[in-house]
Amino acid sequence: MDSVTLWELAVLAAASALVGFSKTAVSGANTISLAVFAAVLPARESTGVLLPILIAGDLLAVFVYRRHAHWPTLLRLFPAVAVGVVLGAVFMLWADDEAVRTSIGAILLLMAGVTLWRRRAQANSGGDGGSGGDGGEAGGPGGRPGAEAVRGGRAKARSYGVLGGFTTMVANAGGPVMSLYLISAGFQKLGFLGTSAWFFLIVNTSKVPFSVGLGLIDRQSLLLDAALLVFVLPGAYLGRKCVGRINQLVFERLVIGATVLGGLQLLLR
Repeated sequence: MDSVTLWELAVLAAASALVGFSKTAVSGANTISLAVFAAVLPARESTGVLLPILIAGDLLAVFVYRRHAHWPTLLRLFPAVAVGVVLGAVFMLWADDEAVRTSIGAILLLMAGVTLWRRRAQANSGGDGGSGGDGGEAGGPGGRPGAEAVRGGRAKARSYGVLGGFTTMVANAGGPVMSLYLISAGFQKLGFLGTSAWFFLIVNTSKVPFSVGLGLIDRQSLLLDAALLVFVLPGAYLGRKCVGRINQLVFERLVIGATVLGGLQLLLR
């Protein structure tokens, strides 16, 4: 941490602003922030620096989108996520930087591939793939999924929940997994952002004791956080201004595209 240069600090500041933007506009975009932090800092230690920044972004997102959360979906996810977090903490006891980068990069690309395959199958069967043509709030009140999607998603919630908990504990990479799950469940923009906001505020806060115990959060990491947290706010403000102008189909493509880019960066580094 002591060897961070001024140029690297500027790059981390930009990545912190992107965290704020992703929390209020395009959730999967913070995969890029994850990749930047892992590139500038040691990959394992970077997760401890990034976690407080993510929590700050979560607080801003909850403030903006708190009324749009779909709590039945959250309650269905949390038990599986808890299992994934514990598995991730065990993994982090022995994982080195290379293991963290390779595992998370492969998982992100796999999840993006599965999502694209599901959407192609839906399109071939005559479905609309869950995209609102005008980027509005189709699919349910407040952008939430319809009853059919909720009933059909219980098994999927368990698998995505475990994977999301594991990836968020290992490298703060649960965002893309949960983004892909919420898109596949039929969430539109506001419901997506509100449900994501509460989900990650609760999950990321619960990860703090694990991260402290693993030595990922310490005095040095918190000092670096103190210099970076201020950049989250302008990013969140910009995201809030942009989100209403993003078409739903473009929104989903941005989420998936950011997931693929982040996965490739981690694998090819």
